[in-house]
Amino acid sequence: MIIKLKKILIFLKRKILNEHILIDENSIKKPIASKSHYIKLFKEASNFVDTNVIELEKKLGHQIPKKWIDDLALHTQICVKKSKINYNHGRILYSVLKNYLHNFKEKNQDNNILILETGTARGFSAICMAKAINDTPEVSGKIITIDLLPTDIPMYWNIIDDHEKKKTRNELLSQWPKELSKIKFIKGKTNTVLKKINIERINFAFLDAEHEYNSVIDEYLFLKNKQKKDDIIFFDDVTPKKFPGVVQAINQIKKEGYYSVEFLNFTEERAYALAKKL
Repeated sequence: MIIKLKKILIFLKRKILNEHILIDENSIKKPIASKSHYIKLFKEASNFVDTNVIELEKKLGHQIPKKWIDDLALHTQICVKKSKINYNHGRILYSVLKNYLHNFKEKNQDNNILILETGTARGFSAICMAKAINDTPEVSGKIITIDLLPTDIPMYWNIIDDHEKKKTRNELLSQWPKELSKIKFIKGKTNTVLKKINIERINFAFLDAEHEYNSVIDEYLFLKNKQKKDDIIFFDDVTPKKFPGVVQAINQIKKEGYYSVEFLNFTEERAYALAKKL
């Protein structure tokens, strides 16, 4: 009942804002834009330069190849929406995770790590993180990612691939088989799934599911008892005007003192936060 109510609220928001939000496999009935329009959007997003991201990559010493991430973004990030398309979170995720893996392999004899993502969407972020694992051969890692959207049901995704046919998420990501092999997709509501899965440690987490205070806090409380010193939580969409609940939750997490928190206020529309376990 609660999930159905939330779907109705999201549907109403989509109508008001003219946003094509993916709620379930039936959200989009046909390709939304022409191929040429998707290509136009892609070129605009690909040419966007954020000097803050470049400086972070230089600081951490790790950078995802531009051609690689551009190709992935074309098939998973370039969509018709009201806000400006920005897939730099994939670049940041890769650099931050690669840096974590580099430090982890030097400090630990056990080379197995586990990553948790909430809010899979089309799979862009999970594939970027899987590449960081594959680019660190000394480490063996897996990614668990949770979303209400199914992995094995063909659907339209509001992307250029919709002009080929309805695709499952696995089909959508089939160009990246090595990365796909590192990922376990779980369908369900985040808090419900987290209560059922038995995980001893989560080295790195990317939280991008429900952008509300209580949801973020619930995910944090789950992670707090599953992480050790220097383990990381990466928060997306830490933007006060758009998602005040996310910002409020992270300020509360910082206040508790179990994590050091670094805010990455790169643009007004897109900001992030990194929490490191103390």
